[in-house]
Amino acid sequence: MGQLSARIISEDNEFLSQIGHLLRAGAIPVTPILQPIRRDTPPPDVLVADIRGDATAAMLNIEQLRGWAPQACIIAVAADADPNLILRAMRAGVNEFLTWLPTDEAFSDAIRRAAARRDSNQDAPIAKTMVFFGGKGGSGTTTIAVNCGVDIARLGKRPTVIVDLKPGLGEVALFLGVRPKYSMLDAIDNLPRLDAHMLQSLVVKHKSGLDILAGSDNFDRPAAADAGAIGEMFRILSRNYEYVLIDAGNLVNPQSQAALTTAQLVFLVVTPDVPSIRNAQRLLSRLRQLGTQKDHVRIVLNRAAEPYPIPPKQIEGALGYSVDYTFASDYKIVSTALNSGVPLALTGKTDLAAQFDRLSRDLLGPDRDTSSPSTNKKVASLGRVGWMW
Repeated sequence: MGQLSARIISEDNEFLSQIGHLLRAGAIPVTPILQPIRRDTPPPDVLVADIRGDATAAMLNIEQLRGWAPQACIIAVAADADPNLILRAMRAGVNEFLTWLPTDEAFSDAIRRAAARRDSNQDAPIAKTMVFFGGKGGSGTTTIAVNCGVDIARLGKRPTVIVDLKPGLGEVALFLGVRPKYSMLDAIDNLPRLDAHMLQSLVVKHKSGLDILAGSDNFDRPAAADAGAIGEMFRILSRNYEYVLIDAGNLVNPQSQAALTTAQLVFLVVTPDVPSIRNAQRLLSRLRQLGTQKDHVRIVLNRAAEPYPIPPKQIEGALGYSVDYTFASDYKIVSTALNSGVPLALTGKTDLAAQFDRLSRDLLGPDRDTSSPSTNKKVASLGRVGWMW
């Protein structure tokens, strides 16, 4: 259990002095960070926040801290143990809740859990996380994400989960013909208790073996204020699944950026029309601004049928990226699958099912025990996506 770094968030000198003493006096070595907070410096392992004043302002501060330091242990110190305040603090992203003045034992226990959590995060295997974006609404992003997830779970027989990140109108559960009792909001609102056991109570299991963390029915959430909690949720998922697929819609916002920071591959789904290609150009530009490396982006051309409104070569020239995967246009088959709640990957021998099979085998890689080799022209490379503030 190595050295921890910690920062105290307070304007009260007594608070700074007392908490500083507790940090120095503990059995686990803690290095205090004294320089001002900057976005371009690594966050500490521990944040000790003074929330004894205005509760609303304190919660906003906690949310900002969680967004800046998604893996840090946030210890909130309040004037008293008000149940409503505890609940609000946990939802904002607090890991430990203490009252003023914390005892040596209580504070040491919190630091010990923070150290264990840090070590667990460092040692845990990282899942292969894939984010699916649409060039515009109706591009077929959900259809591709869902069928890819079903095939990976079916062929790879590895723990696989798909997360619906879209508020209000997410359709992942609908496409798979399941009725979820809980949603991703239940996960991010219960982060301090979110472990493997709780995850299994929140997801819905599909017959293919795919776990589904359903989208929210709330149009107002997840929102920008949930970005830090979303990032932490994906880190927890990465420790409990080998494959994490995220249906992120068609907007780059704080919520989707929280997913992108953990992603290894970004699938941009476009259709051969002017609005989709124009939007794809803008999305790719935004991804580059965020630090996404070009070789971590996959272009998926959906609803492709000759004669093409815009030929694939022209699309590649406009985007500056090659088209990695192409899916045929077959409205009748897709519509039947959606209305029945049975994904295309399980409907039998169709061209579309074969195309999903090839994509999934590429993602599983040559080390998986699947029945036939992939015939797709490109094998996906699963590297880490780099992100910069």
